[in-house]
Amino acid sequence: MLGSLTGKIALVTGGSRGIGRAIAHKLAAAGCDVTVNYYNSHDQAEALCAEIRALGRRACAIQGNVGNPESVEEIFAEFRQHFDRLDILVSNAATGVLKPSLEMSLKHWRWCLETNALALTLLAQRAVPLMRAGGRIIAMSSLGATRAIPGYGFVGASKAALESLVRTLAQELGPRGVRVNAVSAGVVDTEALRFFPNRESLLSSFAERAPAGPVLTAEDVAGAVYLLCLPEAAMVTGHTLVVDGGFCISG
Repeated sequence: MLGSLTGKIALVTGGSRGIGRAIAHKLAAAGCDVTVNYYNSHDQAEALCAEIRALGRRACAIQGNVGNPESVEEIFAEFRQHFDRLDILVSNAATGVLKPSLEMSLKHWRWCLETNALALTLLAQRAVPLMRAGGRIIAMSSLGATRAIPGYGFVGASKAALESLVRTLAQELGPRGVRVNAVSAGVVDTEALRFFPNRESLLSSFAERAPAGPVLTAEDVAGAVYLLCLPEAAMVTGHTLVVDGGFCISG
């Protein structure tokens, strides 16, 4: 429904590429003004903002590391130079090391946990004072939060922690009228998937087992985020919405 979120202001972390980019574009198409957070992809973030402005929406790109408290403070300081409130926060930025858990170090653990889980708390602490009743916080999880995936142990553990934080924040922020949910995506062939040594087997397994179809796109995942932002989702909170074409139910 074009314009169903008209007048809303959104912040999407890790928004310059892949699923984050699709989410930012979807929210803008629905009527949101959008801030795109990025870490390294400056040119891609600015190009996305140009596309959003072409839709008649306001957009800005802000660089920052969401796993670092000082950097998150700087992100919001710059955000407040453009907008005086925030309606939708999408915590999408993620990172990880793809190795067996027995080969991982404390540095790897902290890197995964701080960017993929702690970031949600850091972002929420600064976003909630800018939110009114009806605000939405959506965290992006993955199937590794509940399934054992080779080489994905630390990332999966961080995503499990993320989903736990979603439930806690939903309980704490419910009385404020802020809804907190997660979207857990199946196998999407984004740039990030190219770093997986078993990329081809992941894609082929998904194609064989997903009853809804052989391909899951970033736009499919963005559509789920959009649904959770609608007024009709006001009583959905503390939930992890799985978008995987039925992959997980297929044995």
